Amino acid sequence: MPRTLIVTNDFPPRRGGIESFVRALADRLGDVVVYTASMPGDAETDAALGYPVIRDRSGTLLPTKRVRDAVVATFTEHGCDRVLIGSSVPLGLLAPALRAAGATRIVAVTHGHEVWWSRLPGTRQALRRVGDAVDVLTDISDWTRAQIGRALSAQGRAKQTRLAPGVDTEAFRPGAGGAEVRAQLGFEPTTPVVVCGARLVKRKGQDMLVEAWPAVLAAVPDARLVIVGDGPHRATLEDLVVRRGVADAVTFAGSVPWDRMPGWMDAANVFAMPSRSRLLGLEPEGLGIVFLEAAACEKPVIVGRSGGAPEATLDGQSGYVVDPSDPGEIAARVVELLQDPERAAAMGERGRAWVHAGWQWDQVGATARRLLGL
Repeated sequence: MPRTLIVTNDFPPRRGGIESFVRALADRLGDVVVYTASMPGDAETDAALGYPVIRDRSGTLLPTKRVRDAVVATFTEHGCDRVLIGSSVPLGLLAPALRAAGATRIVAVTHGHEVWWSRLPGTRQALRRVGDAVDVLTDISDWTRAQIGRALSAQGRAKQTRLAPGVDTEAFRPGAGGAEVRAQLGFEPTTPVVVCGARLVKRKGQDMLVEAWPAVLAAVPDARLVIVGDGPHRATLEDLVVRRGVADAVTFAGSVPWDRMPGWMDAANVFAMPSRSRLLGLEPEGLGIVFLEAAACEKPVIVGRSGGAPEATLDGQSGYVVDPSDPGEIAARVVELLQDPERAAAMGERGRAWVHAGWQWDQVGATARRLLGL
């Protein structure tokens, strides 16, 4: 029987979009073994899984000789015959050794960070080597495909194939716990609420929502902004909220476990994350799974024009794409949706139908199985 080795730095209990992506694939690929890094709380996580997880002694896997030998030994000892690399660089550089050990099919997954790998000398060559060594190099959006493809050989570009993340539409749905979250926050059922759920880093654009909020309040005085997540930008955001005089209208919810996120999405009237590209375009938004999760809860979404993020909504139908550097445009779209609940509801319904039709995890899992030849 075929057995797949998943090699990844990105796996629970560490939290993030890539971690959720790799875990969802592992759950849907049948007979798998995971080789990943050590991290706090991993024993409890691994005990609850239905497949073996081998933890390297390191907290970050790099394609060193020691890691290469350990990965190849795991591949052989567990009788694997194919490989999924959870993030193509740098661990895709292990592909030749795994091929020599008997791997018949190697799929390397790309996300968004490969864009800067594709643009810098040295890292660009490493990405090219990965593209030449694997059987399939996946992409999450048309935009990331084009950017990454510039670093690849013609042979590597021919291997690019779409494998975007999905959404659990049974978990992310209307009525997933929003009323309870509103009650927890002390909001009325009719309070206009905008939710932004993401790591608190500059790229995600929470600061531009705060900059837009005085204009939102001028039009919708009882509007509330809820910022879900944590990260290094939190203190800066908290200071900005005070300086803009909107502290009473902005709530910092902190980090929320993934299984509770549907309730926070469901609590919103509008989901907004005006993400932006940083560092001269080296740090873009590759796609933005949170936009799809919010849409699955029937919420209209406001998306920053960054990288592949505009592909995570139907502009003008299930949400709006905005200039992430323009607080005025952000405020105008927020106000439009809060003041026209019928239009917002129609956009939310359109978004859920779109996600249900083409962005579900079982569909993604079927694609991954096909790419691995399962």
